Amino acid sequence: MVIKNLRLYIETTVFNYYFDEDRDGHADTVRLFDAVGAGEFGAYTSTHATDELREAPEPKRSNMLALVDKYCVDIFKANPESYRLANLYVHNKVIPFKYRIDAAHIAVASMYSLDCVVSYNFQHINRSRTKLLTERINYEEGYKGIFICTAKEVFIDEYASE
Repeated sequence: MVIKNLRLYIETTVFNYYFDEDRDGHADTVRLFDAVGAGEFGAYTSTHATDELREAPEPKRSNMLALVDKYCVDIFKANPESYRLANLYVHNKVIPFKYRIDAAHIAVASMYSLDCVVSYNFQHINRSRTKLLTERINYEEGYKGIFICTAKEVFIDEYASE
């Protein structure tokens, strides 16, 4: 079963997993992009992610950036409000200052009321502390909580065999 119309923020690591066949999340990532292409989900990212993708070596850089076009991933621009929210995550020690770009990904997704941040960054984004504390900060700042997950978790099919 797939809940349609979810609006997904595709974080930088997901683009990497699409091309890394040796990673556990590769097949799920390809499935996610296929579902986006089929119109099952709305896909979004930010200038933060595309800037990070541009730092990758060729040919991976071009391949990852081509996914944005191929799957019509909308790109949100950072703005003063997203920086303010990201700074709150850093100030509250949800994400270390050195990795504030990770806070910026969550902030952009939160500010635009997306449903999920899809990420394989288990050090700073997709971890319990970040999930709990960003939800609390978002609530205090007037934003809804945001579900942080892997590509596999976007699909609700764990009961399919029952």
